[in-house]
Amino acid sequence: MVRPRRLRRTPALRRLVADVRVSPADLVLPVFVKEGISEPAPISSMPGVVQHTRDSVRKAAAEAAAAGVGGLILFGIPVVKDARGSGADDPHGIVQLALADVVSEVGEDLVVMTDLCLDEYTDHGHCGLLTSSGEVDNDATLERYAAAAVAQARAGSQVVAPSGMMDGQVAAIRAALDADGFPDLPILAYSAKYASAFYGPFREAAECAPQFGDRSAYQQDAARPTAEGVREALLDVAEGADAVMVKPAMAYLDVVRAVGEAVDVPVAAYQVSGEYAMVEAAAAQGWVDRRRIVLETLTGIRRAGAGMVLTYWATEAAGWLAEG
Repeated sequence: MVRPRRLRRTPALRRLVADVRVSPADLVLPVFVKEGISEPAPISSMPGVVQHTRDSVRKAAAEAAAAGVGGLILFGIPVVKDARGSGADDPHGIVQLALADVVSEVGEDLVVMTDLCLDEYTDHGHCGLLTSSGEVDNDATLERYAAAAVAQARAGSQVVAPSGMMDGQVAAIRAALDADGFPDLPILAYSAKYASAFYGPFREAAECAPQFGDRSAYQQDAARPTAEGVREALLDVAEGADAVMVKPAMAYLDVVRAVGEAVDVPVAAYQVSGEYAMVEAAAAQGWVDRRRIVLETLTGIRRAGAGMVLTYWATEAAGWLAEG
């Protein structure tokens, strides 16, 4: 009689036959750094996550590196926002200054990445420049992305990660980086980024909720077939992306799997703010085992095919994983 349970009998047996493992090096910690604050500011919808100062983000980066986390991705929040998102490419802008700080602190111990979009920097909260009718101007936005990529590269970014879902963004960024002397700087493209309700807490954290409308006209529709996410990833690879991302993670594991099977570059998945907030809220009520559910979700994302997982639990989970 076949008995699959034989290999599940003890923890040691289960570890021995496990096909999917999560390592601290697989994890990337997203962090927010805000201009003009003197102390870290808690984010009410994301318990345990803060808007950092330049000093506290260095400390968070050092803790992540000490835990063995593979990477860190920076999101900047300027004091002044305008229609063109000027802070995105300002050499003295908060993300460029914090980036230089973090690279000097941990740049040899983990990969320091930068999110490349305009929504954190625009006063209207959209991911690009707007036309007179209020539509996002795709081609004009590409010029801003290119300028931001060069500014981040000059400040020391080790990977730039465009997240705006503009057509042609990877090609425009690759051309700008190459022309400015950064042909070896990798691009991690947010290739399959969906217009999702899971982003709500992030918009508090990054202070980037759209002032009108939403982002459905440029982010992907959840009701479209998996093949559309694959198509977006393949287009980005053809334009020069060195790695691709699916965002969010848990509701789009079919897309993670399909993209992983279609591309020949590393695949990342972003366990986004809403996923984090739901688990934290349930755990606070005693409805779930917090540690077990965090590690289970990370394992599920890895099992679907993601080689990298962006998660707000990165440092904490790395500590748990090191315990065995």
